[in-house]
Amino acid sequence: MTVLEVIRAFAHSSAVGVVVTDAKSERPGPTILYANEAFSQLVGRPIAEVVGISPRFMQGRETRRPALDQFAHALAAGERFHGYLTNYRADGAKYVAEIDCRPLKNVEGRVEYFLAFEREVVRRRGRPWGGIASRFEPVAVSSDSLTPDLKLLGAFERGDCVSL
Repeated sequence: MTVLEVIRAFAHSSAVGVVVTDAKSERPGPTILYANEAFSQLVGRPIAEVVGISPRFMQGRETRRPALDQFAHALAAGERFHGYLTNYRADGAKYVAEIDCRPLKNVEGRVEYFLAFEREVVRRRGRPWGGIASRFEPVAVSSDSLTPDLKLLGAFERGDCVSL
């Protein structure tokens, strides 16, 4: 069983968007190799339309260059990125996505893929209670069976890369 097959089986019915790309960080890459149905719903495009293209299709006028540069720098360095980007759905509606993207390294330590968990968030109203992530909260909270597994991986928390 390949890594992509394991991820596909693991993330297929997750309520969190899951995307796997190749490790090419220079334009036009990276290229989406796998996306689950939650990602398809998040971006408003069928899975068949997003597989084979770059995740850059979600960027638009209000997608901040500094955040994109930080994301690109982390990918180029083979490091994890956790942050927020303003993205756009197929119908042009913008949304804020929390993205936790991790490099998947082979036994030699070379990055083979990037695995990203994505969910829509909204700004918290009132006074934040601490930490960067506290400025946002998920639009929907899932109680699906993948949630404990994502917690074990530390998805949407600070941590290191995942090794194959």
